[in-house]
Parts: sequence; structure tokens; C-alpha cells
Amino acid sequence: MTAPLLLGVRHHGPGSARAVRTALDAARPRVVLIEGPPEADGLVALAADEDMRPPVALLAHVVDEPGRSAFWPFAEFSPEWVAIRWALRHEVPVRFIDLPAAHSLAMRGAEEEGSEGGHGGDDGAPEGDRGVAAAVRVDPLRVLAETAGYDDAERWWEDVVEHREGDPFAALGEAMGALRESSGDGADGTEGAEGAEGAYGGDRRDLLREAYMRLQVRAAQREFTDGVAVVCGAWHVPALRLRTTATADRALLKGLPKAKVDMTWVPWTHRRLARSSGYGAGIESPGWYGHLFSVPDRPVERWLTKVAGLLRDEDRIVSSAHVIEAVRLAESLAVMRGRPLAGLTETTDAVRAVLCEGSDVPLSLIHDKLVVGDVLGEVPESAPAVPLQRDLARQQRTLRLKPAALEKELDLDLRGDTDAARSRLLHRLRLLGIAWGEPARSARGSTGTFRETWRLRWEPELSVRVAEAGVWGTTVLAAATAKAETDAVAATALADVTALAEHCLLAGLADALPTVMRVLADRAALDADVGHLAQALPALVRALRYGDVRGTDTGALAGVATGLAERVFVGLPPACAGLDTDAATEMRGHVDAVHTAVGLLEDTGLRERWRAVLRTLAGRDGVAGVIRGRSARILLDEGELTDEDTARLMGLALSPGTPPAEAAAWIEGFVGGGSGGGLLLVHDERLLALVDGWLTGVPESAFTDVLPLLRRTFSAYEPGVRRTLGELVRRGPSGGGAVGVSGTPSGFAEDLDAERADAVVPVVRLLLGAGAGVGVGG
Repeated sequence: MTAPLLLGVRHHGPGSARAVRTALDAARPRVVLIEGPPEADGLVALAADEDMRPPVALLAHVVDEPGRSAFWPFAEFSPEWVAIRWALRHEVPVRFIDLPAAHSLAMRGAEEEGSEGGHGGDDGAPEGDRGVAAAVRVDPLRVLAETAGYDDAERWWEDVVEHREGDPFAALGEAMGALRESSGDGADGTEGAEGAEGAYGGDRRDLLREAYMRLQVRAAQREFTDGVAVVCGAWHVPALRLRTTATADRALLKGLPKAKVDMTWVPWTHRRLARSSGYGAGIESPGWYGHLFSVPDRPVERWLTKVAGLLRDEDRIVSSAHVIEAVRLAESLAVMRGRPLAGLTETTDAVRAVLCEGSDVPLSLIHDKLVVGDVLGEVPESAPAVPLQRDLARQQRTLRLKPAALEKELDLDLRGDTDAARSRLLHRLRLLGIAWGEPARSARGSTGTFRETWRLRWEPELSVRVAEAGVWGTTVLAAATAKAETDAVAATALADVTALAEHCLLAGLADALPTVMRVLADRAALDADVGHLAQALPALVRALRYGDVRGTDTGALAGVATGLAERVFVGLPPACAGLDTDAATEMRGHVDAVHTAVGLLEDTGLRERWRAVLRTLAGRDGVAGVIRGRSARILLDEGELTDEDTARLMGLALSPGTPPAEAAAWIEGFVGGGSGGGLLLVHDERLLALVDGWLTGVPESAFTDVLPLLRRTFSAYEPGVRRTLGELVRRGPSGGGAVGVSGTPSGFAEDLDAERADAVVPVVRLLLGAGAGVGVGG
């Protein structure tokens, strides 16, 4: 039998891809064997589908445990992809010959996370023994580059492969053989194939993989006699040339664990091909390599034209003269550095000097958008998929929500049917753990319930999350409903159940609400912890507000929310007594949350009862100072306290008989926590005078104890507010002393000046959308 044609490549190397295509055109093999999982043999034909657009990846996962998975990515410039397309175009059989995913995934521990697999070869290896072998396992290309006198493996690869014509396979095979021989055993592991990494470790795993590859090569030789071409990582070429017996290889593979796996094609991204993503066989510049592979000629000129277009889109001034000068500079740098052609390093230096005027700031944008790129591949609908994936794809098409690798912001108006459906889909996916979209603050500053803003970004791992969520149902609605019911029953905290009820309303899971509400009522009846009740109330009240805009019946929630609020009102005063500093700070947060929630309820009587609770908290001895101060501030903002009442409470709280630490806590509760307390002190100098007078009277022995608390309180103010407060304290109300307690505040007249007020009323009405109208006097 004729020896097979061994084409050792660098995974995702455009130079290797071009060389593979040339070699296959010259050899015209009868069968093409490719490093990859044999379970994918039945999926190879999909690579010829016109709807298949790389980058894509083969995804294998254990049927009973979808989270245990592996990816084998392919880009347009991957040698394996070029070989597949060549074989399909020439109607030549193509087969994968790596260790089956059934074995590699079974060998991986169940606790390991699914990650990119398959192609790791010459680019990412686990650390091994010391000496040359250890360096080889880290990165064979780096060792070869250092041997050739390069300090950059990528630059060495460009010079010896990407920028030269000819057949690199013989030289690479010889180099890898020498490196493997120097390792001492000739079969050490360097394939950083994350997806195929198992419990046996790198050495054992690669021995198994290469033994299986040799068996498959022998089988192809028996079937086709000659004309066998093998495309694999260059590191494996010496092992495939070894003269071993089939018996020895079978003995090595005997007794391997096995799992039942499913396999399909999924979209991939250039960003996940990058080494910075953690992919063992990753490359530094997927976008640059894709450019080198796809352009017919003049790669430097075409690349710099792309860069100029990107910078122009960002409103930077870049002319044709800039591009011409940048090309000249890149070529000159290549000559000075002794390189055959200008590479990415030279073009980047030219861009920095000419197009960016010496600034590195635009280079980060160029690296992100072009050097790495945000390309997302596509797979045809005929590719195997779990039913949940097919339902998700159908809804994505219906709602015109196309997945994209580039993060984008999506504003939704929930009053429209399409946007409301989009919102429900995204919330259902979040409940299933498929984080395609994350809620974000609206750029329009809208806080109404009829608007939502999402940040969308599709990552390849989401395909695994979809497969995992398939156990809950065959459609997104059914799966989300089943998971919500299960989560409600399993929830141990009341706040978790109320949050789940909110999610159900957001996601439109009407069928799950009865179960969630039954669990919620049971948990609320049994939970006597006021902190838990206060923590659960806000989510429940927010859920009540969704009925108007989303058309959801929230009647069942109203009774539970009212009962929960009443229990909080009764239990809150005694729960706020005798608390230490940390517990008091936490309870203050609960008071704020309950106040916000009660304000959203359309129940006047409930609001009045809440104000009575706040009055009790503000004036009761034994309640932590931070809670008393916060309660007084809320009552003041609600108009329930007059200025005189507020001054009286502050005077009592800051009286000499109050311990300094307790008084400082009261101040933090009243004017701290980002509640606008700084502006309150700016505009009410009587309150500022009380604080100033108390602060100047704090004994020196106690001042160092209260200083951290006061610093935390006042450091939360805007710089302008702090500066204004300092000026007010320095000059006093009349500009010449300490702030006084009596008299009219500085900057204010005794009575309202109606004429001056009338001058601003029309503008205020326009800002509020009411149009110009009558003034104060009218």
C-alpha cells in the first residue's frame, strides 16, 4: 500500500489552508481523513449547504448531561474546513479520524465545564516535564520561533508560512518530529484540545487519540489501497508515521469509558477563535487571518482601506493620502525588519503613526472590530437540533431577532404586540438560564413600565444552554413554565418566590402562576422574619404594576401583597430595636424598599398606615439611629413633617446627651445614602446649622470614632454639593461666621416674589409638556 499523504497543519492557519488546497489539487486523493470526532461523519454533507457560513463548530454533548460538551470550531481559513469543502466539491469521501467524542467526553470528569475542543494541537498544550519537553507542551510554535531567533511566534509563523508560497508540510513535519524526539518519549501531549481533554491527562489522552488515528488510517488504506490524504495537526504527523502494530493500538484503546452523545453544527464567532477567549488552539488575530485568506491580492492595501473605512465611520478624518502613506510606511518597516512582506505588526505600527496620529486609543477599536472581528457564522435549518432549539429559531425569525456576535442595544415599547412578544421571549430565556439578553438602563432615561432596554449578544455556549434547557420542554413557553413551577417548589427563601412571581409575569407564564402563587402564600404565612417579608415585598409590588401594560391578570397577587405589607407594618418597629451597626444598615435598606413598594400600591389606607409606622420609628427610643434618621427623612420628603418638626427631631438626635456614634448614625440615615441629603442641607441652612453645631461640639475623644461614618456619609455627595456646603459653613448666613439657627436662610426672601416666579413658569410648563400658561398670580 502507498503511504498516506500526511498534511500537518496549524489549526486556523490561512497559509496551511492554502497549502492544503494546493496539495489536494495536485494529489487528487480518493479519500480525505480529517482530525475530528467520527460521530460527525453524517454531518459533513451540510458543509456544502449554501446556508452554511463559517465560522461554525461541531458541538458534541452527552445526551443525559448536555452540559458536558465539546466544540470543534472551523473558520473559513481553517485547513480542515478547506479540506472538507474540497472533498465535497470533488465528490471524494471525507471522514473524521480523531478519538470519538463518546470516549473523550466520557473520560472528562462530570464536574468539568463544556469548552472548545478538538483543535488544540500545535497551539496550546498543558504544562509537562521540565526542559525542552515542558516548553514544547506549552507551545511548539513558540519553541520553533525561539529556535529561529524570533521573540514572537505569530510573526515567525507569518514569515515562514503565511508570506511564502510552496509546500510547508515536509518542513513542519520534520520540525515537529525533532521536537517530539527531544521530549524523550516521542508521544507526549501537546494538543490543548479543551473539548477532548479527559481524566487521563495530556500524555495519556494524546496516546489514545493517535492510536485511534492510526487505526483509522490503516482501515482507509485497506479500503482504498492508495490515494489516502490525512489533514491533522502538525504535531501528530510524527506519531502517524510510527510503525506500530494494529494489535498494540487496539490494546491501548481497550476498556475506554463511553457515553451516548449527540452532535450537530452550531454558529461560532471570530471572537471565540481568539486565544484571549481561552481557546487552546486560538489565534491572536482571526479577523486578520480571514482577510489574508479571502483577498485575491494586495492584502496590505486592502487591509488599510478597511481600517480607514472603520475610522471614518467613527468620524475620524482619514483621507486617501493617509492610506497611501500608511501602505508605504508598512512596506518600509517590513524591509527594515527583514520580513518578506508587511505583517500585522507593520500595518499596526503604520496605522498608529499615520491614521491615528500616534495615539493608541483608536487601535483598541481596530483590534476589536477588525483584527479579532465580530463575525457570527450561520448553520442551515436542516442541521440536527433539539426541539427547543427549533422553536427558538422559529420565534427569532418571527420576531425579527437575529442572533449577532456584536453586542447591540434593543429598546422595546411594550405597548406594541411585537415588542411585547420580544420581551416575553427574552424573559423566558433568562428564566431558562439562556442569557442571550440582559436588561439594561434605557438610554432614553425612561423609568416607565411600558419600556424595556436589553443588551443582546449571542455566544456559542448558548447552544449548550439551549440543549440543557431542552429537558424542561420542547418549546420555549413549555420549558419556561415547567422550570418556573419546579423552581417555585424548590425555593427556600420567600424573596426567591416573589422574584419568581415577578419573572413569571414578565415572561407571560400564566400557567405557572397558580403554582407559584400557592407556594408564595404558603411561604408568606410561615415566614415570621420581618427582614424576609420586607425583602420579598418590592418584587411582588413591581409585579402588580405589569398588569396594565402587559395585559396580565395580577388579581391573585394583590391580596398577597397587601397581607405581606400589613405584616411588615406590625413587625417592623420591634424588629428595629436593639440592632448592631451591620444589622441596622441592612434594616435601613429594607425600610427604603418597603417605602418604594408601598408608594407603588394604589391603596391610600395602606400608605397612611405606613406613614404611621415611620412616625413610630422616627421617634422611638431604642431604634437604631440610622433607621430613625432615615424614617424622619422619608416623612419630610412626603410632607408629613414640617421644617420645625424636622429641626426638633434633629435637635433631639444631636443633643449632648446622645452618644456621638448614635448621632452620627442618625445623620447618615437622614442625609446619607445617595438620598439627596446634600442638596437638602444646601437649601435648608437651619438643618445645616444643627449638623454644624453638633459636629463642632463632638468631644475630641469621640471624634475619631465617628469620623469614618461621617466621611462615608459626606463622600457620597457630588463634588459641587460638598464645595457649596463648605462655603456655607465657612461664611455663615450673613457671610461672616458660623451658620446660625434662626432667621431667614441665606439667598431667600421673607415672602414669595410672584413677579420673578412668573418669569420661569412658562419654561417649566414647556419642560413638563403642559405648554405655556398662566403664572403664579393666575
